[in-house]
Amino acid sequence: MSLEDLRANIDDIDARLVKLLAERLSTARKIGALKRKGLKQVQDGAREKGVIEHVRRLAKKEGISPADVERLYQVVMAASKSVQGIEVAFQGQAGAYSQEAALSFFGASVLTRPCETLDEVFKLVQDGNLPYGIIPVENSQEGSISRSYDLLLDSDVMVCGEAQIRVSHCLLANRGTTPGAIKRVYSHPQALAQCQGYLRRMECELIPSYDTAGSARMIKDKKLMDSAAVASARAAQIYDMKIMAREIEDNPRNTTRFFVLGKQDCPPTGEDKTSIVFLLKHKPGTLHEALGEFSSRGINLTKIESRPTRQKPWEYNFYLDFEGHRSDAIIGEALGRLEDISLFLKVLGSYPKAKPL
Repeated sequence: MSLEDLRANIDDIDARLVKLLAERLSTARKIGALKRKGLKQVQDGAREKGVIEHVRRLAKKEGISPADVERLYQVVMAASKSVQGIEVAFQGQAGAYSQEAALSFFGASVLTRPCETLDEVFKLVQDGNLPYGIIPVENSQEGSISRSYDLLLDSDVMVCGEAQIRVSHCLLANRGTTPGAIKRVYSHPQALAQCQGYLRRMECELIPSYDTAGSARMIKDKKLMDSAAVASARAAQIYDMKIMAREIEDNPRNTTRFFVLGKQDCPPTGEDKTSIVFLLKHKPGTLHEALGEFSSRGINLTKIESRPTRQKPWEYNFYLDFEGHRSDAIIGEALGRLEDISLFLKVLGSYPKAKPL
């Protein structure tokens, strides 16, 4: 065979591959319609894991790299999810870190809807107007986002996924603004706190805002030439702003953890976590007894935190994350015993563990 014949053969194979891809996406679109009609989750961690294992086995059988095929299918599955009609609510403006987390978790083709408040994100999912929302719950430098945990307690939505993103802050300003002209810096309070060292050296007025990207947009819209915002590089691109400085966060490993919200949590995948909240009697030894139900069964706790109940002074709910799925027998035993000794217990959801950064 000549080179031209081989290239013609490649073209023919590509044509068949694209036709098969179109057929796969058409089927995925039908699946999405059925899932939305039945109010079922589009994101199915167990199914996705099964698909990857299946294509890896096929690749090995054909004598090609399973890792290469897996990377290819990650893109194929992202495209399939996009045609299933996934739309995700997030708090903030376009370019917010929550939007970046949604794109990271669902794929670059997912639709995203900005919301002014976290309350709005919860309401859109709870009322069934959107299948998913994504919320920040914890930063490696500044700790937990209290409002997110309060809303998880009060809402009927469930945690069905977890994402982590590396948060790298930039100082953004309008084009033409000089460093010496900056008198005020706007951003979300957590972002300002994560950049204390750099901002302190600027000796500017720090003005808290509801959103990082929203601060950048406000400076752009008002044509402020004496102000800057702490936001993402993506926000700079979206609003056509100048990046005055990059990586201004105090901690170079600054990471934020997000929860994906849905009407139900995910089926087990074998690599899961569960989040709960519970209230104990206010007497010595109750917390020790509660945590003992997990340690005695070898269940690894990944986080514990207390939050005021907002009902009685100095009374606290405990939020707990641990490895395992609520449908696992050993987890079910621990939760059953915890329910017996608790005044209140709520399972916030079980979900696949986020991949480490």
